[in-house]
Amino acid sequence: MRFVWQFLAVMVMYAIGGNAVNAVKENDWLTFVLGLAVAALAVLGYGWVVRRTEHRPAADVARERAVARTGWGILIGAGMFGAVIANLYTAGFYEIDGFGSVAGALGLAGFMAGAAATEEIVYRGVLFRIVEERIGTYLALALTGLVFGLSHLFNEHATLWGGLAIAIEAGFMLAAAYVATRSLWLTIGVHFGWNFAAAGIFSTEVSGNGANRGLLDTSTSGPELLTGGAFGPEGSVYSVGFGALLTLVFLWLARRRGNIVPFGSRRTSDAETADKLLR
Repeated sequence: MRFVWQFLAVMVMYAIGGNAVNAVKENDWLTFVLGLAVAALAVLGYGWVVRRTEHRPAADVARERAVARTGWGILIGAGMFGAVIANLYTAGFYEIDGFGSVAGALGLAGFMAGAAATEEIVYRGVLFRIVEERIGTYLALALTGLVFGLSHLFNEHATLWGGLAIAIEAGFMLAAAYVATRSLWLTIGVHFGWNFAAAGIFSTEVSGNGANRGLLDTSTSGPELLTGGAFGPEGSVYSVGFGALLTLVFLWLARRRGNIVPFGSRRTSDAETADKLLR
């Protein structure tokens, strides 16, 4: 019942927040403000529902080091997407034609902030965290990563390969980042950094949802296996490769820190986990 109540609560927040931001997406400034508000309220709502259902503070959104972890996450996510673009640019498949729209980039920043916070709370904060307690880290990572990737099949230009690519480069990688740090701040930062770099800076398609007008006026062409085609660079083998590499790095770090939950065992008690994170 803990899972049911938490999942229902965060899905309601996810639906309301997403619809609210979509309703004002034609106004870049309003999208920016509302997107940030949705992100903040999603985190506060998650903390509240965890306290109500588990009778403890939500240690993975604790205030301590929140800014630093979010900042590092943004750098990791943006750097990862920047590496994908660098490869495409070097190969001649990505061109910069000039400057785009500052206001458009600002609106995309708000939109992506709301999306990153709500999706990380749903998929890592509730789904992965609670499933991991029952079946261990590796099975939970594989299962929830696939669910995350395949959920993108409902997008306009989605493909099966695109969904599987996101499962590997994002679903697995973000779960591994959560295991390594036990912090939603880092995963929210990585998620936001990746999405904002893709849409708000490099003006590419994101998960098959069409082209975006960010800071740069750009165009992409070339083999679909490398560029991702209409799905966007998230369907590129470059993205899959970098995401898989980061997944291994985060899992290595998680093992060093003793954060891996073996199959058939229960995770450290919530009180002990919270104490460990706050030390």
